[in-house]
Amino acid sequence: MEIDLNFKTLEWKENRLILLDQTKLPEKTDYIDCQNLTEVASAIKELKVRGAPAIGIAAAYGVVLGMRDIRHNKREEFQKHLTLVIETLKNTRPTAVNLFWALKRMERAAKRSFEKFPERTSRTLLDQALRIHQEDKDMCQKIGEYGAELLKDNFTVLTHCNAGALATGGIGTALGIIYTAWAQGKRIKVFVDETRPVLQGARLTTWELKQQGIPHTLICDNTAAWVMKKKDVDCVIVGADRVAKNLDLANKIGTYNLAVLAKYHNIPFFVAAPSSTLDGSIQSGEEIEIEQRSKAEVTLWWGKKTAPESTEVFSPAFDVTPKELVTSIITDKGIHKGKRID
Repeated sequence: MEIDLNFKTLEWKENRLILLDQTKLPEKTDYIDCQNLTEVASAIKELKVRGAPAIGIAAAYGVVLGMRDIRHNKREEFQKHLTLVIETLKNTRPTAVNLFWALKRMERAAKRSFEKFPERTSRTLLDQALRIHQEDKDMCQKIGEYGAELLKDNFTVLTHCNAGALATGGIGTALGIIYTAWAQGKRIKVFVDETRPVLQGARLTTWELKQQGIPHTLICDNTAAWVMKKKDVDCVIVGADRVAKNLDLANKIGTYNLAVLAKYHNIPFFVAAPSSTLDGSIQSGEEIEIEQRSKAEVTLWWGKKTAPESTEVFSPAFDVTPKELVTSIITDKGIHKGKRID
């Protein structure tokens, strides 16, 4: 079932990457024209494009732009520049595994092409980036279809941060499930956590749901427990930025809180994530590197102080939810309740 969206999170057009600037939402709908590696890397680091799948796609196009004008015929020079491009993008954000997954694919494609057909390398890289983008779109579609099976008519869903079309190359993961259920005629209501520190739930998820005409209510993060107790929440659905081999997962800070609360209130806790977010190289969530954000994201808001100067701030961008608190993980391969995903 095709879900129509009236915006594009990212698009390759006329040999450049066009990004919807998510730092301007919901006040303005501005697009950024990225024509080189530096502009893409900055957009990722500054959260102008965010969400694990979308970061991976943007990074893939960043490699295309970074390698576009290279005319080196010597393997050493080519490899040196390729390494510089890959490392520049790797250093933007550490937690989302899709970034590293996409860059590994792009690096392999570049090396294979240069060995056999060096003159075609730029075209090969673009083809690979376009393929990564399309694959994510297809994975989102599948996640939506599988996940919608879990939602019944008149369900009330609580979600956290933004795991919608703004975070992916398609309709989204957690929100993609809601969009699909809504398109099937199910009347869904959504509670949206504001999601500190940069309010991606308030600024982005409510914006998306409004575009689709889906009823939603914004709540402060610290209201979630009371909503679960008083508002008949049927399930919680969140996304993920990295899923370890044992199915522990990293997602936006506050996800762990929700999982604990859902367990106490006996509410199913679902995680929606594409295959590209699964990281079989780490055994558990203990090995996931957690990104630390600037304290200004907590002490300042829209140029106004929200805390005294010199206040110490602990501001991780993500937390880790242990597998024991997860009811099911919904991927493009199906709904998984077991101890591993193949």
